Amino acid sequence: MAAAVRVTAARARLRVVVRSLHAGVRSLCTQPVSVNERIENKRQAALLGGGQRRIDSQHKRGKLTARERISLLLDPGSFIESDMFVEHRCADFGMAADKNKFPGDSVVTGRGRINGRLVYVFSQDFTVFGGSLSGAHAQKICKIMDQAMTVGAPVIGLNDSGGARIQEGVESLAGYADIFLDTSYLFITGPDVVKSVTNEDVTQEELGGARTHTTMSGVAHRAFDNDVDALCNLREFFNYLPLSNQDPAPIRECHDPSDRLVPELDTVVPLESTRAYDMVDIIYSIVDERDFFEIMPNYAKNIIVGFARMNGRTVGIVGNQPKVASGCLDINSSVKGARFVRFCDAFNIPLITFVDVPGFLPGTAQEYGGIIRHGAKLLYAFAEATVPKITVITRKAYGGAYDVMSSKHLCGDTNYAWPTAEIAVMGAKGAVEIIFKGHENVEAAQAEYIEKFANPFPAAVRGFVDDIIQPSSTRARICCDLDVLASKKVQRPWRKHANIPL
Repeated sequence: MAAAVRVTAARARLRVVVRSLHAGVRSLCTQPVSVNERIENKRQAALLGGGQRRIDSQHKRGKLTARERISLLLDPGSFIESDMFVEHRCADFGMAADKNKFPGDSVVTGRGRINGRLVYVFSQDFTVFGGSLSGAHAQKICKIMDQAMTVGAPVIGLNDSGGARIQEGVESLAGYADIFLDTSYLFITGPDVVKSVTNEDVTQEELGGARTHTTMSGVAHRAFDNDVDALCNLREFFNYLPLSNQDPAPIRECHDPSDRLVPELDTVVPLESTRAYDMVDIIYSIVDERDFFEIMPNYAKNIIVGFARMNGRTVGIVGNQPKVASGCLDINSSVKGARFVRFCDAFNIPLITFVDVPGFLPGTAQEYGGIIRHGAKLLYAFAEATVPKITVITRKAYGGAYDVMSSKHLCGDTNYAWPTAEIAVMGAKGAVEIIFKGHENVEAAQAEYIEKFANPFPAAVRGFVDDIIQPSSTRARICCDLDVLASKKVQRPWRKHANIPL
């Protein structure tokens, strides 16, 4: 009897254990489904950003969303997102409410590829709190920057933000410190603040629009009609650059013969030294397949900078523009040129310089603005650069401006002059007025000066130019020199940093 009771009790206990096991199994089976649903819901919410209504509003303004921009920029299917589930940490001013929490916050971050080459990217999402920068937003950007540094890849930032997130106060400002056409504006303080402080009435476009920053301030390098045009140009620009300063510039297959002659260059420079011509025509004629990506085309137009290829190899182009201010160097053009030269030197991109410069622009505005200091920036940049440097003097090379434009005195590797080159202290007319002041036969004196100095021979006999070449052979000579200089190595003494005249 006792045994039967024990068996019955054991069975009862066993049934309890079995029931508890079944309950546990059911719990284990149902819990992942719930978590998976939450993951999928969060993922869908992140993909929607601030919601369909705000996405529609973005489209009505002619702008793409953050994710649409990434999709257009990167190779199809290559984007791998990071930190999709990150949310802001602010609890003040009602920010802790569920309606103010958006997975991913106001920026989309990750990595992908452009024409198969690795790149990290962040794209600010204007549909979420106007793309404003929060602590979490900054953290996401800093994370991909650190990852990019680790693997030696570039970072592309697609900015569309109203600034720091006011609700987070100092944390959003700390985030900025950590990172540091009609639809885009860029300014330190908006029109309302300007009005309250200086009593100036100014629109967003006038204060920080595309035209302002690409033509007057030089803050922006190029402006485009719309997002699609901008992103397509960004893809093209990316193709010219190495992934880091440790990588060589990309070389692509070239179908333009490196020894191609360019007969039209023999007549491109006018016989009259005062007549202008377009230096861009010379650049297009010499580079591979007439493909030239100009940087800052609407700012300081008296100097041209941009990227091209020579025999498939990326090169940086610098050239004076005789069509604008006769190609004189001024404050803005000096700074523009110096910034570009230093960029190319930082990323091992050879420099080709086309010179037609009558001097520095005279006047009190330039002197008071510090033309000596700013002009020295361009001189310093060329002198400091250790990449291959090839210079072609097409016509005028006068005074201190001649020295500044990658002359042999600044360690230019190869310096050529065309037969039309004039390398002198100054133009013949000005020189004669000083040297032969009060002379009876000024015309004869001017002719004598031109005969002696208004040609490339005085510089050639002193070794300041390596050769006087026919313009039509310029492409072939440059391509040959670049092959030779590809193994150039320069050893400099150790220093903490350079002391450029800022």
